[in-house]
Amino acid sequence: KARFAPASLNVLGLVAIAGVAGIAAIAGVAGIEGIAAAYETDQYSNRLFPVADAQPTLQRVVNDALIQVAAGWRGGADRYGFTLAVFNELGGLHWVDRIERLAIESPEIEHLPQFRHHSIYDGLPFTARRVNFVFGVGRTIKLAGVLTGSDKLGHFFSQGKKYYFSRLAGWREEHILGRGKFNERWLFGQLTTSVYSNADLVANYEGYLFYRSLYEDGIVPGKPAIVRFQGDRAVVARPFSWSDHVNDYWDEALHPSHMSRELAKSMQQAILGVCADYAIAPELFRVRDEAALRERYAAIGLKPAAENSVPVVCGSAAAASAGR
Repeated sequence: KARFAPASLNVLGLVAIAGVAGIAAIAGVAGIEGIAAAYETDQYSNRLFPVADAQPTLQRVVNDALIQVAAGWRGGADRYGFTLAVFNELGGLHWVDRIERLAIESPEIEHLPQFRHHSIYDGLPFTARRVNFVFGVGRTIKLAGVLTGSDKLGHFFSQGKKYYFSRLAGWREEHILGRGKFNERWLFGQLTTSVYSNADLVANYEGYLFYRSLYEDGIVPGKPAIVRFQGDRAVVARPFSWSDHVNDYWDEALHPSHMSRELAKSMQQAILGVCADYAIAPELFRVRDEAALRERYAAIGLKPAAENSVPVVCGSAAAASAGR
């Protein structure tokens, strides 16, 4: 989901209750009519379409940024400062993080064939879709073998940074993770979009682990910290890899969002439209290593929503049809 600068917080509160015309007017006043990132992404539609993996490009971008920051670093073992410098290269105070915009616009990166207002959400009622009704859906890319929304890059670097800065400020782990749960329930989640995105929380948490892995050995099992401080300088000790963080729980078709009752009912009807694809390639709609992923994210506040998954919806439809 898109993240808004603090100056726009009151805008989003109004969006939650405004009609279509009201949202459009609010967007115009706030200057967000050009926002590129949508509130939701769609990994249900066009899932069988072949798309090249963006990992080589996006991995190069991250590693180049780390090398650049380290090369110019003279701040000693200042984790806060170094983290902020990395964030400024890859995230930044923009409507859309730098790397997220690159994923949307770069000719090097392929996307699933989706249009701004043509997705799994088509036809769902405005009262259920709210902000998504106006702003459409974001782009879907393949990253480390996983279909995911480009918005997850922003979650990874921006929200992950907020989690990590809370850690540096002395917050306990349960309070850090509670921040993400609160955001998904309220302003940046279910309040304004009717959706509690489990995949967003996973990307937030993995971004937090990324920032910790810059300085701490073993955050990525079996791997040392990415950065070593030597005097007032910094050295990149190993390369970053998206494969250390991206998994099937970043994919909102495999790891569905928890939704309001109205939206879930409509979504399940919409999912019936991809049952033909499911029949052709059911393996593309199933989570790999789900038990391990469930354990990995047990503490971050997920709200399982298997009822919005393709295997459950299409399986139930097939069973009902066979019983007639």
